[in-house]
Amino acid sequence: MALAETQLYAKVANKHRSQSTSALLESLLTKGFPAHIAQKALVATGQKTIEDAAKWLHSHCNDPSLDDPIPQEYALYLCPTGHLLSRLQEFWKESKRQCGKNRAHEVFPHVTLCDFFTCEDQKVELLYDTLKRVGDSFAQCFPPSISLTLHASPSYLGFFIDDSHATVLKDLALAFSSEASALADCHVKPCLKQFHLTLAHKFYPHHQKTLEQLAKCINPGEPCQWVAALYSRDMRFVNYQRLRALFQYKPQNIDELMINAGDFIYVDPTRQCDVSEGWVIGTSHRTGCRGFLPENYTEKAHESDTWVKHREYVFVTASRSSPETERESNAKLNGDAHNPSVSRSVTNVLSLQLSRNTALRRGVLVMRHGERVDQVFGKSWLQQCLTAGGKYYRADLNFPSALPKRKDGMKQFENDPPLSCCGLFQSRLIGEALLDQEVMVSYVYSSPALRCIQTAQHVLQGLKLNQKVKIRVEPGLFEWTRWEASKVIPNFMTVAELAEASYNIDINYRGTFPLSSLVPSESYEDYVSRSSAVIKQIITACPSKGKGVILIVGHGSSLASVTRPLIGLPNRDSSAFAQMVRKIPSLGMCFCEELKEENKWQMVNPPVKTLTHGANAAFNWRNAIVED
Repeated sequence: MALAETQLYAKVANKHRSQSTSALLESLLTKGFPAHIAQKALVATGQKTIEDAAKWLHSHCNDPSLDDPIPQEYALYLCPTGHLLSRLQEFWKESKRQCGKNRAHEVFPHVTLCDFFTCEDQKVELLYDTLKRVGDSFAQCFPPSISLTLHASPSYLGFFIDDSHATVLKDLALAFSSEASALADCHVKPCLKQFHLTLAHKFYPHHQKTLEQLAKCINPGEPCQWVAALYSRDMRFVNYQRLRALFQYKPQNIDELMINAGDFIYVDPTRQCDVSEGWVIGTSHRTGCRGFLPENYTEKAHESDTWVKHREYVFVTASRSSPETERESNAKLNGDAHNPSVSRSVTNVLSLQLSRNTALRRGVLVMRHGERVDQVFGKSWLQQCLTAGGKYYRADLNFPSALPKRKDGMKQFENDPPLSCCGLFQSRLIGEALLDQEVMVSYVYSSPALRCIQTAQHVLQGLKLNQKVKIRVEPGLFEWTRWEASKVIPNFMTVAELAEASYNIDINYRGTFPLSSLVPSESYEDYVSRSSAVIKQIITACPSKGKGVILIVGHGSSLASVTRPLIGLPNRDSSAFAQMVRKIPSLGMCFCEELKEENKWQMVNPPVKTLTHGANAAFNWRNAIVED
């Protein structure tokens, strides 16, 4: 156990424990559960029903922290509902699509009344009582509508609450914190600074204009009922990443984690350095158990996805705007008058823009190569496939049926390995999926690595374009040479050898970076500079007329090093970059589209879904079936 956690447990364990007479707790005690564990289950499920608490206890039967006395953290938020919430959610969705995720996406729309504080499990009911009493006392003076004014800065965008209404909210927060601190013996700190509802936070400055345009489509005068809600979170995982399981995974080894689709996983980003490629180690929110799991079975989740709502107080305002007032309100946008007939939601504005501009947009699809043969059979794969006379044979059905001829001998395949048979199939499957989505690929660029050229060839076969679109071999797309295990630049097959082996190569293309310019163990700065120069040259070389897609087949590192300069994002530091690349699976891809009218590119969802599959170990029938 980490020192900080040990100290935290010791601190809360020495506090006086009072007895609760909750009916829910009594029901669990009669079933034989210890009081402290029963209270933990009730708090973890929001003290709603016996069924929820019993289900939690069953799921956490193997939780090693079940007896630990660490409490939850609680926060009091004022949350919008109704039409205003719908508009805010539209903004959340479209801002993420256009500008990527920022800190505001981690939590639902809210105004913070009291930030997170700890409270012992047996005293949480006192917080519920406090919320009810304070809510009742402010019900009559709570404003019928709250005035919101848009505020923007290079790193923040949100609505500020006007002073007259902020005063009421400040008094509400003070009343709750004062009474909760006294009754529940906890330190509750009210928010007394500028009350605000955040729209975007810690975004890149060049996204500010786009975010402001989206925010101006929100009418802050939309009908809204405000709710004061009490939420809790597990304080042990505050600084952890959260993943959502997309598929069920059944452990193959004792140190692996059982997950079901929809499970949330806490992952400590500082403890992933020694984990095998494609895996993470995390703790299940559902079971409390810890272990390894395949990262491509998950997607990133939001911080608030694992929070628990305990109680809420709905402020039912006595008066509502008349239809005429609502129409006037809808005709205003952050203080500016507009014609009601052209007032549109975020979604409507964007759909109109998309219908006008989609036909004019180019796209860049950057893809990692398929499964390479040494990824399955190890670095000594070639020795497994050579006879005593040095001839290649297929030792396993996942080995290539044959290797292309090259003048410098088969040994060069050790540093320039081909795809496995599954890798060829994966690539063709992606091509077929792109064809189903009617993706029109006009240009194809590939790293000189054989695995990348084979991937491009089979993607084109799936697209039925292998006789129409030629592959441009671009040495500048090769991966960061510092990662080459041999510490030398591989001897790649020549364009003539590739053409002779029936690869559809553009023999007239001359790369931006000649092979001779690649140097072993280049610096990170040199690598990202090379990648930035290559993508600029590719964009320049491909005519912008029409809406064709430029397909770039490279390495895991290409997905970031090629796209980030294209969409105007700065480079990550080398350690964060390396950690990111480890997570990119075979045929991982990302897609950028051109906003020509704004002279920029944006990253959007790829046109096809990801390709996920499990491992299939070698099988020896004699050892498994015959021999004892």
